[in-house]
Amino acid sequence: MAKQPLSQEARSILQSKVSRRSVLAGAGAVAGAGALAACGSGGGSGSAKNSVRWGNWPLYLDVDDSGKKYPTLEAFTKETGIDVKYFEDYNDNDEFFGKVQAQLKLGKDIGYDLVCPTDWMSARWIRLGYTQKFDAANIPNASNILDTLASPSFDPKREQSLTWQGIMGGFGWNTAKNPKGVRTLDDLFSPGNKGKIVVLSEMRDTVGIILRSQGVSLQTVTEDQFMNAVDFLAKKIADGWIRGVKGNEYAEDLTSGDATAVIGWSGDMFILKSENEGKFDFAIPESGGTISGDNMMIPSTVTAEAKASAEKLINYYYEPSVAAEVAAYVNYVCPVKGAQAEMEKIDPDLAKSEFIFPSAKTMANLSVFRSLTPTEETTWTEAFQKAAGN
Repeated sequence: MAKQPLSQEARSILQSKVSRRSVLAGAGAVAGAGALAACGSGGGSGSAKNSVRWGNWPLYLDVDDSGKKYPTLEAFTKETGIDVKYFEDYNDNDEFFGKVQAQLKLGKDIGYDLVCPTDWMSARWIRLGYTQKFDAANIPNASNILDTLASPSFDPKREQSLTWQGIMGGFGWNTAKNPKGVRTLDDLFSPGNKGKIVVLSEMRDTVGIILRSQGVSLQTVTEDQFMNAVDFLAKKIADGWIRGVKGNEYAEDLTSGDATAVIGWSGDMFILKSENEGKFDFAIPESGGTISGDNMMIPSTVTAEAKASAEKLINYYYEPSVAAEVAAYVNYVCPVKGAQAEMEKIDPDLAKSEFIFPSAKTMANLSVFRSLTPTEETTWTEAFQKAAGN
């Protein structure tokens, strides 16, 4: 597939000040953002023979110039004879889970054979028994997963999940206002940035980066350590350092000049940096950043035949050449070893991108936030929301 250094969809996302995550699924909702009309809401009553119903986030798979075909999916079908019905039905983790939870609890078909929840929601699916263990023989390419992503606390042996794409959390900044860059919390909270700092409303990224600066491991963080980091955040907000706790809207604050430094995501900053000729930059904090992902998982309600087909699809996307083709389109962290070498054949510039292929040094400095118990999820989220003023 001919690939420009930055997809048109990515430009549309930046220009409209929304992210892939905030583009509503469905033909009518996404048409204005240049997304596909081939979106639906699950696959009806049971999976047909030799087919897979896949629910994913919008603008998260390679598409051809017509905007109507997915080249890698078509190649998979041609290779295997398995038809894939692809639905851009994820708008929000809780919303999607709420839509299927009742059927899962009853053991009834939910309309999907493959789903893609984010790490923390993946932990919930597994904890509630709503996923199936993979047949390892059907996914030999699972061994290609990056070491950093290979053993999350919610699925230490990756028996029920494999990362679809990864997302790095770190520092973004206006290069004119921060000519020396932002690589520590002290840099972020330098006098010139006071009142012009935005941090993420995603608790695990914002608090995670503060915790790492305090020398705390995200895999073993205790409640006392977490609350200490929240207190640090609350004081910075009260003292006027932080102008907002936001989702992807921080990109608008950066481009308007209202913000000069942020805790942000690599994908968004890739777009800002690419489209603004060096005006913005991004780095993983010296003390360490966060990495999370959306995970391919097979619901507990899927038939044995559909499960085997879904596993073949998962294995296909862990083929380095296929993973590279997807990465060239979506511009997130590619979770597959060997894909960078394949990217050289597609787009040599993208093959050098730390946003898509973080170096070994960078990856060693990224951590996944451990899964929380239901009680921790409630208590910690409430504390974070209170600090954020919600």
